[in-house]
Amino acid sequence: MTGLRDGTNLHLGPPRQQAVMAVLASPPGRMVPLSQLVDALWGDGPPPSAAQSVYLYVAGLRRALEPDRGRHKHSALLARTAAGYALRLHRLQTDVGAFADHLDASRRSQESGDLAGELFCLDQALRLWNGQALAGVPGPFAEAERARLHEGRLVALERRAEVLLSLSQPKEALPFLQDLTRQHPLREKVRELLMLALHRCDRQAEALEVFEEGRRVLSEELGVDPGPGLRACHQRILRLTAERPTVETRLPPPRQLPSDLIGFVGRLEETVRLRAVLAPPDGAAPPPLVVVSGAPGVGKSALAVRIAHQVKERFPDGQLFVHLRGATPGVPRLSAQDVLGRFLRALGVPAEAVPSDVDEAAALWRSRLHAKRMLVLLDDAVDLGQIQPLLSAPHGTCLLVTSRESMVAGDDCVQQLLSRMPHDEAVAVLAKLAGADRVAADPGAAAGLVRLCDGLPLALRIAGARLADRPDWPLSALVARLRDERERLHELAAGDLAVRSSLSASWQSLRGSARPSSRLAAHALALLGLLHVHDITAEVAGALLGTPVPEAERALERLVDAHLLDRNRLDHYQPHDLVRLYATELAGRLPSREPLRDALRYFTLSAQHASRVRDPHRVQPAAPDLGFCPSSVLPHQVSGADEAAAWLAEEAANLTAAATQAMADADPEIARLGVAIAFGLMWHQRFNFLETDLVSLNKQALKVSRRLDDEAMAAEALGHVAGGLQAQMQLDEAAVYLERQLALCAKREDLFGEQRALGNLANLHVHRRRYDRVLYYAERQLGIARQISSGVGVRYALIMKGTAHQELGSVREAAQALTEALDDAERAGDLTHQGTAATLLGELRLRNDDPKAARYHLAAALAQFRTTGYRIGQLRCLIWLSQACRQLDRPDEALDHISEAITLAEQLGNEEWVRQARAESQEVHQARKRP
Repeated sequence: MTGLRDGTNLHLGPPRQQAVMAVLASPPGRMVPLSQLVDALWGDGPPPSAAQSVYLYVAGLRRALEPDRGRHKHSALLARTAAGYALRLHRLQTDVGAFADHLDASRRSQESGDLAGELFCLDQALRLWNGQALAGVPGPFAEAERARLHEGRLVALERRAEVLLSLSQPKEALPFLQDLTRQHPLREKVRELLMLALHRCDRQAEALEVFEEGRRVLSEELGVDPGPGLRACHQRILRLTAERPTVETRLPPPRQLPSDLIGFVGRLEETVRLRAVLAPPDGAAPPPLVVVSGAPGVGKSALAVRIAHQVKERFPDGQLFVHLRGATPGVPRLSAQDVLGRFLRALGVPAEAVPSDVDEAAALWRSRLHAKRMLVLLDDAVDLGQIQPLLSAPHGTCLLVTSRESMVAGDDCVQQLLSRMPHDEAVAVLAKLAGADRVAADPGAAAGLVRLCDGLPLALRIAGARLADRPDWPLSALVARLRDERERLHELAAGDLAVRSSLSASWQSLRGSARPSSRLAAHALALLGLLHVHDITAEVAGALLGTPVPEAERALERLVDAHLLDRNRLDHYQPHDLVRLYATELAGRLPSREPLRDALRYFTLSAQHASRVRDPHRVQPAAPDLGFCPSSVLPHQVSGADEAAAWLAEEAANLTAAATQAMADADPEIARLGVAIAFGLMWHQRFNFLETDLVSLNKQALKVSRRLDDEAMAAEALGHVAGGLQAQMQLDEAAVYLERQLALCAKREDLFGEQRALGNLANLHVHRRRYDRVLYYAERQLGIARQISSGVGVRYALIMKGTAHQELGSVREAAQALTEALDDAERAGDLTHQGTAATLLGELRLRNDDPKAARYHLAAALAQFRTTGYRIGQLRCLIWLSQACRQLDRPDEALDHISEAITLAEQLGNEEWVRQARAESQEVHQARKRP
């Protein structure tokens, strides 16, 4: 999905952000509620953070659409009201709207009999297309819209063909009808139009072959006969076609294909596509180069041999085969000259007549293949260069190549990428080898084997072979052996088959390459084994490699081309499980673990920087010493609070995994880096109500602090654990941790830490409703905070004082403390404390029968919390805003607030807030019923 502004391409952000844009633009101008956006992106199973994610995506779209808009200026293009969001564009400013407009114009021309005008409008509509609509955009709405637009385009193409035929221009219609038939072999209308075009071009025999091919495809794929339209077209052409028998004699052709695997299972989708490419339904010649590529052990050769056997009748002049040894360990690869010599001898050239010069041999190869239809299967090519001289084969000859490398750079190349097998096909492979009854008896173990074999056909064949050799083994026995990651690659070996040797061949090929980028890629794969995270970016790879990010990205892309890494999301790279285990083995041979330290330093610096940018007024935890940090290790750069929050949310799983791995390491420096990452995540976890992760990571940090005898680290971790426990309403346990933190800070004469612990104890007693204790701790915090000139501490203490006075009925004292806190927060630009103080002032006014003032304060607080992303704060404001609006006799506005509050409370999973929100909702509905 793309956009243009003043002729400049717009970057519309990650896929789900593009999905929001798609909903708002279909059509633009209408108001789309938040709930509809959530449904459009996630359907029936949205994550708890769905609404917050939508806010982030909308913010990202506003930055993309209006890059020059000031931070506090309302968006002119993407507006928000209580009813939802609206994209303020004209319908014709979107390709979808323009496409529909041109189609409407074409229909008007059709009704008036203006065929030339109709053709012009159809061409204008179809020129708007540039690949698949909403390609890569996720969500139920995008999926349905993609299908609708795809069908609309097909209908327009069919009508264009009808118009060209009506205008007596069958030659102009023929090329795209042939392409359409290849792409949609089951669409009878397209096939009918292709038959008519061929017939009017005096190619009756080909027209009849198109019908026969259609009948076969419909029978094989759907089990039905051609419909009445296609049959009528066939009969009409038959009446006009005279038989033209031909007799052709030829020398016995070469038949060199290896035997097909009797036990071949799966790959139905890939088989259908490759058959359509190699044997086009319209009888046309296939493309000159068809490549089956994929990771080691993914089943490329078996599929290619099977397809070659299925289409060999379309290549009557013979089939040639050679194994190029591109990834055979210890065996030299065949050169192009070797291959040409073999093939020329198979085509009848005497051995002594085969030229020794590769260019002359290639010329003779072209001469021998002239006017022939021949299939050439080249198995296991190392790269495009190995087969380059053979690519000059004349039209009609097709090279079917298997390779671990991508070959899309080849001229007129059609490439089929093989991925891991789908679950059902993988289970079928096991059943074929180990026995269907055995697999059916324990489907859970079968599913476990498929997962542990990573869906890799080679691994599945080995597992099946081992089970077949051991009929007394239950499937669960092999599952238990494979669960041990240290032994899994050892276990996945049977006879001459081994997953490790297959992966090693690819790695050794990169390592021994003459290309520096390939050697760097081999080194990168080994380094990836040091870091146990889900996926990485080029920045992480740059930290591991000690290279600039662009160079690291090229190394990762080289691994993608070699099918040792996948791109699983924008700018992120991931190895499959078996490749990950192999990389871990490689990492064990590395001479140093310093690259791991540098990657952990990158994670630490990036998390700290993003947390500071997200809210510069929050006190960041004091991180342990990072040790020597090379100048090449730089944090990920974010340009604002929204981008910082989005990056933290996107990378949280990797940051957590890296912290967990590092804190479990025996190396003290690595363990400290793990703690630093955990501390860098603290505010992200607090803001997003991720208290389980917060408690878990910081309890690990406490263990590290005891192991390293680091009291400063312990003090930080104690406070973080307490904060997480308090959010879970485990108040007694949280109090124990806070008292320990307070005592430790006092022992260390850490006044800032002491006043912070006092403030958190005051907050804890708010939840206990011990407001005298709240005042006690708040006064102590306020004294220390003023002593050390800690503005954030002063504001927090005043907020706690205001809260206590409010609950104790001291309205004047509460208002005084909260107003002082609010004024100070506004001077400092502290949005979080502005929001908190304004919320409490709003509640205070609401309790004292001043709903108008309450609504003013609460609306301001809600705006601040939306900016900072503090969802608990948003929830409190929404509930109390509903109460204020209800008292002001504005029930519809109250309903908007409480509806959003219920959704947010359910997402957060806090039963107490859900109860409060639903109780208020009942009050609002009662108020709306009153006259």
